[in-house]
Amino acid sequence: MNAAWQKELADVVGEEGLLLGDEQREKLSKDYYWYSPVLEPLLRDKRADGIVVPESEEQVAEVLAFAYRNSIPVTTRGAGTGNYGQAVPLEGGIVLDMSRLDAVLEVTDGYAKVQAGVRLGALEKRLREEGKELRIYPSTYMKATVGGFVCGGSGGIGSITWGNLWDGNVLEAVVLTMEEKPKRLVVSGSELLAYIHNYGTNGVLTELTIPVSPKVEWRQTVVQFDDIESACLFSHSVAMDDSIRKRLVTPVEWPIPSYFKPIVKRLEEGASACLLETEDGTEEKLAEHAAAHGGRIGYTIPPSQYHRTVGLSDFAWNHTTLWALKTDPTLTYLQAGFHPAEFMSQIKQIKDRFGDEVLIHLEFMRSAGVVVPASLPIVRYTAHERLYEIIAFFRSIGVGINDPHTWTLEMGGRGQLEAMLAAKRANDPRALLNPGKLSVPVGEAAARGNER
Repeated sequence: MNAAWQKELADVVGEEGLLLGDEQREKLSKDYYWYSPVLEPLLRDKRADGIVVPESEEQVAEVLAFAYRNSIPVTTRGAGTGNYGQAVPLEGGIVLDMSRLDAVLEVTDGYAKVQAGVRLGALEKRLREEGKELRIYPSTYMKATVGGFVCGGSGGIGSITWGNLWDGNVLEAVVLTMEEKPKRLVVSGSELLAYIHNYGTNGVLTELTIPVSPKVEWRQTVVQFDDIESACLFSHSVAMDDSIRKRLVTPVEWPIPSYFKPIVKRLEEGASACLLETEDGTEEKLAEHAAAHGGRIGYTIPPSQYHRTVGLSDFAWNHTTLWALKTDPTLTYLQAGFHPAEFMSQIKQIKDRFGDEVLIHLEFMRSAGVVVPASLPIVRYTAHERLYEIIAFFRSIGVGINDPHTWTLEMGGRGQLEAMLAAKRANDPRALLNPGKLSVPVGEAAARGNER
C-alpha cells in the first residue's frame, strides 16, 4: 500500500486502526476455507494489502469513499468463521474488519438492534440474563458476529423452530453503498433478500435488527442407536412433534460420534446418535420416541449447565465437520438438502453406492415453515473428480447440493441472486466490493472497467 494511501487511511481510522504487518494481513485475510480441499490450495496465498478496523459507521463510510476514489477492492470481515472464502480478498486491497462496531443499540422483548460487529455469544449471554434468547445462531456463535452470520450464514441452532435467516430472522439492516459519497440505506421486508448471505458483495452492513424470543430452559440429550436409519427416523419423529419445544435435532452416523473428543467417553461405542436440545420437562416424550425406534437415552446435560460447559451444539452443524477434520484431515463435507418425505430412500441409495465414503449427518430444520432434513454429510476426499462424482449422484437422486467447495455465490447455489445482482448494480458501480464472489454479467463488467 503506497505511502499516500496509508496516510489518508490513518487519518480516517487512526494508526491503530490500520494494520499493515505481514502476520496481521495474513491472519485477517483468512477464514475457514481450509475445510475444503478444493479451496485450500486456491486461497492460501490470497491476502489484503492492508486491514482497516473502523470504530464507527462514519469511519466505514469514509473508508468506502476513499477506496472508491482510488479503485481499491474492499472485502468486509466479521470474525472469519465462514467456510467458503467469503472473507478472503481475491484481489488484494482492503479487508474491512468490523469487529470494533460492537455496540448493542437497543433490546426489547421482540428484537435486538446491534452493530454488525457484536458477537453472537455475547449477545446470547446478555439476552438470557434478561429472560430472552436468540432465535437462531451458528455453531461458531462464541466467535461469530451478527453481521458475519447474516452476510455469510444461513441457519443453525434454533432453525428447527425458527427456520433460516430468510424466514423472518432478520428484521432490518443498515447498508452503506460503495460510491463517491456512500449512501446509508435502511432496508427491511423483501428488500432484505438482496443482503442476506451476500458475502458483502453489494453493500456493507453496519447495523442489524434481529428478532428475539423468550428464554427457554434447554436440556441436552444424546439418544443412541444401532444404525443411522433408526437415528434418522427417530430424529424425524421428534422434529415433527410440535408438543416438544426444541433447538437442535442432529442425527450423526457412527463413527462421527467418535470424533467428538471432549465427550466421546460418555458416548456408546459403535452407536449412531442424535444430539438434541429440547425444553426441560420433555424427557418422557423423548424416551417414548426413542423406544419406538430402538433408541437409548445416553449422555444428558441439565439446563443448569447450558452454555456453562461444552454443549452438544459444539458438535453440530459445521462443528461436526471441524471435529472430523481434527481427527482425520482427509475428510471433508458437502451441504445437502434431502426430500422432506423421501429422505430415507435417498439415504439408502447413498449408503448402497458409497458405504463409509459418505457418512450421514442431518440437521432437521424448518424452511418456509416445512420441516426438512438439511445435511452436512462427511465425505472421504480422494480426488476432485471423485468429489464431484459424489455431488452428481446426490443431485441425480433429487438431493440438492449447495456446493461448499466454491467461493462464488452463483456456483454455491445460495441466496437470492437476482436481488443481489440488482443491488450490486445500484450500490457498487465499480464492482469493488469483494470482487470475484458475485459476478455482474460480462458486458456490464466491461462497461464498469471503462469507468475506472
